[in-house]
Amino acid sequence: MKSESVTELPQAEYRSVWNRFDAEFAFRPSMDPAEWPAIKEPADSVTWSLAALDEDPGDVRLDRFVAVVKQGLTACVEPEDRLYALDWQHTSYSFAPHRVSGRGENSWPLSPYPNGDYYIYLSQDFRLGSFGHPWESSVCLFGQKLLDAVAAELDDVLGPPLRGGPSLT
Repeated sequence: MKSESVTELPQAEYRSVWNRFDAEFAFRPSMDPAEWPAIKEPADSVTWSLAALDEDPGDVRLDRFVAVVKQGLTACVEPEDRLYALDWQHTSYSFAPHRVSGRGENSWPLSPYPNGDYYIYLSQDFRLGSFGHPWESSVCLFGQKLLDAVAAELDDVLGPPLRGGPSLT
């Protein structure tokens, strides 16, 4: 099973990963702005608004945002490592980012862009990842290694962060 580039999480692993995520990040799904952010954002995190993607003819900024996050996550894990791709209350996955999106290979499950639901990427040790919030229209990236790899480019694509980062803490 681990040799496949993308696998659906079996029910027991799905429950285990979500239970751990809920516990470690104090996940509180809500459409109410008074309840945001929906997770306890780690100390080494930065949250950007996705509003810059609203007026994006041809989805140029969206495509760049997605590419930057995917490249950053891939660069931060070893070639044999896997990431979790979690979709709240839906099918979730484990995948090998170094072995997807190539010709004849599976593509990444989900997207860093939270298109109507919470989309989450996590390393298997939960030290780095992304949390896309569909109603706040934001993305939180965490893990210093990931931030070092992508923050400057995301500032360029999305504008200054909403929360976190050295200038906002």
